[in-house]
Amino acid sequence: MHDDRGLVEARLKRVLDERIRPAVHPVSVPMRIGVWEAPGEPVPVAEGLAAEPRPTAVGDPWGKPWGTSWFTVTGTVPAEWAGRTVEAILDLGFDENMTGFQCEGLVYRPDGTPVKGLNPRNHWVRVAAPAQGGEEVEYRVEAASNPVLLDYHPFLPTRLGDIETSHRDPLYRLARMDLAVFDETVWQLVMDLEVLGELMAELPVDAARRYEIVRAVDRALDAVDLQDVGGTAARARELLEGVLSSPAEPSAHRVSAVGHAHIDSAWLWPLRETVRKVARTTSNMTALLEEEPDFVFAMSQAQQWAWIKEHRPEVWAKVVAAVEDGRFVPTGGMWVEADTNMPGSEAMARQFVHGKRFFIDEFGVENDEAWLPDTFGFAAGLPQIIKAAGAKWLLTQKISWSQVNKFPHHTFQWEGIDGTRIFTHFPPVDTYNCAMKGSEIAHAAKNFKDKGVARHSLAPTGWGDGGGGTTREMVAKAARLRDLEGSPRVTWETPADFFEKAQAEYPNPPVWTGELYLELHRATLTSQAGTKQGNRRSEHLLREAELWAATAAVRAGFPYPYQELDRIWKTVLLHQFHDILPGSSIAWVHREAEATYRRVAAELTAIIEAAQAALAGDGETPLHFNATPHSWQGVPAGGAATATPAETAHLAEAGDGAYVLDNGLLRITVDARGLVVSAYDLRADRETVPPGTPANLLQMHPDFPNMWDAWDVDAFYRNTVTDLTDADEVGPDPEATKDGTAALRVTRSFGASTVVQVLSLQPGSSRLDIFTEVDWHETEKFLKLSFPLDIHAERYASETQFGHFYRPTHTNTSWEAAKFEACNHRFVHMEEPGWGVALVTDSTYGHDVTRDVREDDAGTTTTLRASLLRAPRFPDPETDQGVHRFRHALVPGATIEDAVREGYRINLPTRERTGAAEVTPLLTVDEDTVVVTALKLADDGTGDVVVRFHEAQGARANATLTPAFDALDVVETDLLERPLEATTPRPVAGAVPVELRPFELRTLRFRRF
Repeated sequence: MHDDRGLVEARLKRVLDERIRPAVHPVSVPMRIGVWEAPGEPVPVAEGLAAEPRPTAVGDPWGKPWGTSWFTVTGTVPAEWAGRTVEAILDLGFDENMTGFQCEGLVYRPDGTPVKGLNPRNHWVRVAAPAQGGEEVEYRVEAASNPVLLDYHPFLPTRLGDIETSHRDPLYRLARMDLAVFDETVWQLVMDLEVLGELMAELPVDAARRYEIVRAVDRALDAVDLQDVGGTAARARELLEGVLSSPAEPSAHRVSAVGHAHIDSAWLWPLRETVRKVARTTSNMTALLEEEPDFVFAMSQAQQWAWIKEHRPEVWAKVVAAVEDGRFVPTGGMWVEADTNMPGSEAMARQFVHGKRFFIDEFGVENDEAWLPDTFGFAAGLPQIIKAAGAKWLLTQKISWSQVNKFPHHTFQWEGIDGTRIFTHFPPVDTYNCAMKGSEIAHAAKNFKDKGVARHSLAPTGWGDGGGGTTREMVAKAARLRDLEGSPRVTWETPADFFEKAQAEYPNPPVWTGELYLELHRATLTSQAGTKQGNRRSEHLLREAELWAATAAVRAGFPYPYQELDRIWKTVLLHQFHDILPGSSIAWVHREAEATYRRVAAELTAIIEAAQAALAGDGETPLHFNATPHSWQGVPAGGAATATPAETAHLAEAGDGAYVLDNGLLRITVDARGLVVSAYDLRADRETVPPGTPANLLQMHPDFPNMWDAWDVDAFYRNTVTDLTDADEVGPDPEATKDGTAALRVTRSFGASTVVQVLSLQPGSSRLDIFTEVDWHETEKFLKLSFPLDIHAERYASETQFGHFYRPTHTNTSWEAAKFEACNHRFVHMEEPGWGVALVTDSTYGHDVTRDVREDDAGTTTTLRASLLRAPRFPDPETDQGVHRFRHALVPGATIEDAVREGYRINLPTRERTGAAEVTPLLTVDEDTVVVTALKLADDGTGDVVVRFHEAQGARANATLTPAFDALDVVETDLLERPLEATTPRPVAGAVPVELRPFELRTLRFRRF
């Protein structure tokens, strides 16, 4: 037989595009249109429905950037359409390739009942099936004119990312507002032909199955009268029944389809727009669930559910009913799909506390899975947190984006720093926006790394990022792929159903130990410094507020601010979303975030000061309130006392414009350039800084990645570096010189920017404090603060949640080389046996470590650089412009224990006030390596005291916790403060002994008399 495969495939494409798809709606009549434009921010639904519209028409422009237009569309179903299915086609001017990234709408009936959302892939509304003929139709459409920011030429700088800098010209033109007949048979034929055509393209060219489909499609197209598609579609479908009913091979891969709409809680739109995106998408999904009995939809992010409940009660009612039916499924158990690299220990725990508690309280549903398809890599401390929250599974997809190394598994056990293992799945479909295309489903099967030992994978199915969700076309394709020869088998299932099956068939999967590093988006550890500093500061203020409020509640009857703390925690957790905290959102998002952080700081500071006032009482005794988990200068952890004074530090000139700072523990030499040329550990008789390579060196690189400007820094940025060695001024700083502190002030200018640094050495301190203020006005530049260290170490530690994680300093393999920018929390530490160095920070996360061997003495120079600022132009063209303040401290001679202690000290300096007497800590721990991360009252309002702690050195520990209050008994709990299984309360006989594994996390709940 002659090979006409190519001819038939080309024929199929043209006939579908030009004849069959247009025949799905064969006849239509225009509707009448009116519009009312909201004058500012979105208005309540009732106000939009009541507004008086003005006439408009198809082709007219509408929609200023970030505006809201309320359309009224009315029409009459022609009498001759009686008995047929009628739909309204409401096209706001969509580009079908921009689903989630442009104008969208939510359709209401005149009484305010939500109908469904409109987006570029879903702009039909079912009017009647069958129609009576003569019906009057009226809809109201709340249309959002969001600008397209990530366009066909991506990453172009734009001022449209903030309503304050956008132009006010209309962005869109109405494309179609019609009533139309919907031909169900033609639509089903489209689905048949699309599924077969897409499957055919994935089969081997010489496969018999491919030619069977070619022949069947050819016959079906012969049966279609191109001038009467509707009249001949049924016969064409009959000719396809044979190839569509041939069952899949017994060994076929199994795909669990989960209806999905990954909605970024903010990204190329502000938070307020996400509220509406969620309402549109959930309206679509509840409508689709009513029509498709096999369909299952899962939605994560408790915050988004809470938004619906608060802002769209009419949509919430439909969601609640769908959840009760069991097919609209809460998933993930987190407040938002957070970044997991940068949130601190307690914040990461609270993501699960607040997320799981919302779903439990609202629906009685507790999730076993963490659902983070788009998060930019995963910190090594996360498995323990997932388990401590009562979950056991993790799903993500983003690791498939790694640039260099292909991850070796799709289903595996992920082991964290403490040894906890979590059953983890990466969908091999390699997208969280699966559209049920044949190419996607075939890729899932071919790509699956665990063939031969497992055959199940998951496909999150639906338009995401900006929302939209699953379409009726996706559901129709999945139905045809349920059992089809040549294809994997596709079944709609909940995430829990998938994980149960996957774990049952693969009980002993391979183990991956340590972080799940994404070899992409590394610059998210630095972009938008203000947002990152707001997060770090908020986390520590929340620690203080809970600690002092709990102590004051128990000691002085202070009213514990349950509701305020709950609200503030949720605000901080929301801003840890994986496009807010990473700095990859539009200017509007970060402008609002920084304002929010200022409000949060003011509220928490007021709580802290009120609680401390209640504890201190009236008096003249000078008190230092110490919120760190370690004592300081005689002030106990979690208590307040008068600090023990230390010896004075000294500042002296050393000739040639150099200065020496000395406090008997460290001797720091700063040259005339303001660079640290010596940091001598007097206790160990050891130099920290290698010869000829100064520390505290600001370095600037060009920063123009190949794509994803705010997200990425590419390795070639290192090829060019400018050392900022010229100083405008170096001299004593009288403002910082107090209480015996020795301090130098260094001023530099470069480009359009200036830097002021204060280097200070406090009495009795074993660290050099470095305050850096940058007035930053560079573009596409990367600013680093460099510390060359005279130390030979093959690995270094950086703090992560509830512990620290080791990374190599070498680049033996491509995996190691790819980690050229990494995350730390409060410290980075490296050591030789018996001596180490730490760099601690109050706000930065990104860093890099390199090493070299010196020619003159063959010693090793290991260089640690903290990342300070960037200046990408997309999506915010003004990223990081302005004044920023950073605090770092170099700690020569530091052990890991020292690094932990100093990391807390730089983030939680003592608060000073006068009072009547010292404040005894509410609870003490006799072992410094056991670190308390939270001390609070129980969330349920009982007045019980909850303490969360972990082993911080990476070794086994025995410790005694002693409550300084009357405790009836104590019980170990999960993160949600619920007693663990097989755990019963035990009496408190003055103290509670605990044994901990390396990095083990524990939570105890003390019941008070």
